Amino acid sequence: MKIAVVRESHPGEQRVALVPESCEKLIGAGFNVAIESGAGAGAGHDDAAYRAVDAQIETDPQALVRSADILLKVNCPTNDPGRPEVDWIRPGTVVVASLMPLRHPPAMDALAKRGALAFSTDAIPRTTRAQAMDTLSSMSSISGYKGVLLAAVELPKYLPMLSSAAGTVFPASVFVIGAAVAGLQAIATAKRLGAMVTATDVRPEVKEQVESVGARYVGIELAEDASAGGGYAAELSPEDQQRQRELLIDEVARSDVVITTALIGGVFAPKIITREMVRSMRPGSIIVDLAADGGGNCEVSVPGETVDLNGVRIMAPVNLAATMPEHASLLFSRNLTQFISTFSDEGVFEVDLEDEIQAGCLITKDAEVVHERTRDALARENAP
Repeated sequence: MKIAVVRESHPGEQRVALVPESCEKLIGAGFNVAIESGAGAGAGHDDAAYRAVDAQIETDPQALVRSADILLKVNCPTNDPGRPEVDWIRPGTVVVASLMPLRHPPAMDALAKRGALAFSTDAIPRTTRAQAMDTLSSMSSISGYKGVLLAAVELPKYLPMLSSAAGTVFPASVFVIGAAVAGLQAIATAKRLGAMVTATDVRPEVKEQVESVGARYVGIELAEDASAGGGYAAELSPEDQQRQRELLIDEVARSDVVITTALIGGVFAPKIITREMVRSMRPGSIIVDLAADGGGNCEVSVPGETVDLNGVRIMAPVNLAATMPEHASLLFSRNLTQFISTFSDEGVFEVDLEDEIQAGCLITKDAEVVHERTRDALARENAP
């Protein structure tokens, strides 16, 4: 089977779906691998690096996609007039990418109508067996790390405590909201930089994880379970929302840096930081809204921009993993390679919908959207 990798064309995207290391492994497993010329340049891999591992380099992306049995991408195939990748896909082509189907139901409908067999790596179940295939966790870890670095650069004070002949300055206080992968990495990074770190999550079972990476855990006693399974959080009841809001009011006001990572079901961002909370923070304080791709956790956030409110800077970076393209591509590529390798034999990818991993992340098949939550989202999108 032929695996095709094309250049990512989403704005600001510098990652590539396969790095040369992974191409070599897949070619050794019996696949033919073809890369669009220049696809790896943003991640530091030129065409010569791919040729060195016997990958083919092609210059016509349309012909490349049309000839593919498997199309690997970082983002969903585009359907722009200048680059209609979806229209180039042949029926039956296996598409593997971070499709974010619940955020982009019309794009999933378009893939279904082309007859693609589409798997979304961000929908892979969070199980021990699937960990090595989970691109969402890999990219979230990068976002948590980079988010703290952005805050450290913008904060007009040290993060760690420092002593000098001029006296001692005390460490900055960092408050992390959400303790999934991005949040835990943010906690660990802030702690390594010497900050005093506090964290919260609506899932009380993560208390031990928070404390294991060096933060003080704060939380509320929930009236209802807030776990959606698979390491994801569900939406809180109105009563629990109010109690959480009271906790946040106090913690946000005393923090120098607030890092928000909260997503419902790993997809949509609840608005948990109000404008009034922002106003309660000291001038010079920083909010980094790492949930901006899902709409943002702060009422003041503007995805992709930095806003100043009374001297408090609210940063809402999007696609943060793409700002570290070398390692982001390496991890993403390894995730995809593990997915393909797990379900392949002698260069042939085998569809097995009895397998919980494939069944959990299959989005389109036989010209239909088969992923239940995506199908429901599409129905809501098309409702009058």
